Amino acid sequence: MSPTSPSAFFSLEEFEHKQLFTGSEHVWDALKNLSSYLDKQKLGTIEVEISKGVHLQDAHLISIGKGCVIEPGCFIQGPCILGEGTVVRHGAYIRGYVITGKNAVIGHSTEVKNSIFLNHAAAPHFNYVGDSLLGGNTNLGAGVICSNLRLDKKSISIIIAGQVFPTDMQKLGLIIGDGSQVGCNAVANPGTILGKDVFCYPCVNVGGWIPAKTIVKGQHFSTEAK
Repeated sequence: MSPTSPSAFFSLEEFEHKQLFTGSEHVWDALKNLSSYLDKQKLGTIEVEISKGVHLQDAHLISIGKGCVIEPGCFIQGPCILGEGTVVRHGAYIRGYVITGKNAVIGHSTEVKNSIFLNHAAAPHFNYVGDSLLGGNTNLGAGVICSNLRLDKKSISIIIAGQVFPTDMQKLGLIIGDGSQVGCNAVANPGTILGKDVFCYPCVNVGGWIPAKTIVKGQHFSTEAK
């Protein structure tokens, strides 16, 4: 199995939108497929009551599944699909091209754009999630930032065991495998890739590829590609 294949990071059997990963050589290809996938969907189905305090921008491009909780004071811009049981808390800002699986959480003062949340993925408090992919049963602690753009604005490459994988993406945030967690106030630099069951301590500054079942206690960066 390739270290960059989706199956190295996620169990997709119960994820409704696993088609996003069909034919993907690299796990980040799903983010490249996201806009075209959403543009082909029949959106506009809202299966819960929406309170007056919720702002839906382009509601015809928004689908919200059964059992979702959409709290007053949040802003949701289409196109997006919120899976069954997803919770969007007060003050959340969804900027479009977002898909969540079942029982995901987008929390208070959390901003999300161009991202995929698998089932039970949570960004519950004061998070920025841009161009990112959160695996099943993952959690971002309060204040975690998924940075998605290099300071020099160059295309992002991933280095795994000395091998360079160009993504051909100018914007790529955090990819986090099933069961992984990131502690409060940590910063994930552009193109950070966490395998399954990785634990990052609070306040770390992390970048590059982190293998499965690793505990990150201090600063961690892979060698920079030229």
